[in-house]
Amino acid sequence: MKKPTLHELDTDQHELIENAQARIRQKKWLYYHFIVFLLGSIFMIVLNKVLEYGVQYNWFIWGIAAWGFIFLLHFINVFVTNKFMGKDWERQQREKLVAKQKNKIAKLQQEAEKEFPLDTNPENTL
Repeated sequence: MKKPTLHELDTDQHELIENAQARIRQKKWLYYHFIVFLLGSIFMIVLNKVLEYGVQYNWFIWGIAAWGFIFLLHFINVFVTNKFMGKDWERQQREKLVAKQKNKIAKLQQEAEKEFPLDTNPENTL
């Protein structure tokens, strides 16, 4: 078994650190979104009930419900979808597509060599 070189370790470690930082950034924005959602919800309730803006209808319920749905989508994106379609999934898909492309190139190259073989005899050159 081949021992990994220092460069390979640095690259792998750097990639792990970048993935961790991206994950932390995602969670941080989700927490910010939750805080803004709570503050916005309180503001809508106060505006509707205390300041009596549009008091004949409880419109704040629809605003909170819509914003809550958007927050739920954000939550699913961070904690559910990312596990199934995260960096590992992207890497597997990229490797699969690269391998497929290499196979196509090799097949085309073989067909081209069959159709137009290289003449190794130097006497037949123009």
